[in-house]
Amino acid sequence: MKVAIQGIKGSFHHIVAEEYFGKNIDLIECMSFSEMPGLLLSKKAEVIVMAIENSIAGAILPNYALIDDHKLTICGEHYLPIHHNLMALGGQTIADIKEVYSHPMALLQCHKFFNDYPHIKLIEDKDTASVAKRIQDQKLMGVAAIAGSLAAEIYNLEIIAPEIQTIKDNATRFFILTNGENRKSVSANKASIKFITSNDTGSLAQVLTILAKHNLNLSKIQSMPVIETPWKYAFFADFIFDSYADYFNAIKEVNEKTEALKVLGEYNKSKRS
Repeated sequence: MKVAIQGIKGSFHHIVAEEYFGKNIDLIECMSFSEMPGLLLSKKAEVIVMAIENSIAGAILPNYALIDDHKLTICGEHYLPIHHNLMALGGQTIADIKEVYSHPMALLQCHKFFNDYPHIKLIEDKDTASVAKRIQDQKLMGVAAIAGSLAAEIYNLEIIAPEIQTIKDNATRFFILTNGENRKSVSANKASIKFITSNDTGSLAQVLTILAKHNLNLSKIQSMPVIETPWKYAFFADFIFDSYADYFNAIKEVNEKTEALKVLGEYNKSKRS
C-alpha cells in the first residue's frame, strides 16, 4: 500500500498511517498538504492521510478546499490523541533553548506553555518531525522541536518537557482519502457531504430539519465561502446514522432543497480515543 502523508517519519501523520494500515506500507513523505492530491492523480500514491481538524485549534479549512477542488473521496477517518513534547539534543535544559521550531498547528496547541519562557522565540516550520531530524542532522544546540515521542525516538533527541499541549485531552481527526469514485456501502454509518443552499430565510434550517427527521446525527458542520460568488457559502457536514436507508432517503430529500449537493464520502466512523 502506497500511503502519502504530510511530513516525514516520526510525524503524527506517520503514526496514523501505521495505526490505520499497519506497518507494512510504502510511506511517501510530503512537505505540504497541497502536493498530496497530485500524488493520487498521478497514481504515485494509492491513498493519502490528511489532518482535517483538531480539538483545540479547530478545522483546517484549506484541506476542505483541497478535498473539494481535487474531487477526492473520503473512505475513512482516524482520531489520534496528540501528545506534544519539547525535544532537543541531549544535555540541555529549557533555559538553554533560544528557538523552538514546529508546525503552526503544533505551536498553536502549545502556546500557553511558552508564556513562562519569554526568552524562547517560536518559529513556524513545515513539519514537526522534520525539525527534529534537522536538529539531529545539524547538531543544533539551543534549538528545540515540538513533536511526538516517536520523533524523539527516531532522531535520538531528549525530551526536555513532555505533554506541553495547552489542553491535555487533545486529539486530531484525520481523513483517509482516495481518488476513486464514492463507493456506496450499506455497511457505512457515517457520511460527509458538501451542499449549497439558497439565500432564502430558513434554507439551512430546512436541511438540518430533514437530517433530524431521518434520524441522522449531525456531528460537524463547517461553512466556507464560495470563491466565485461573493457572500455565498457552502457547508461541509458530517453525520452519523444507524440505517443506510434513512441516510439514502435523507440525501435524496436534501438534494431537492439545495442548489448543489456532493457526497464526499461514506465510511465507518472511527472511535475517539
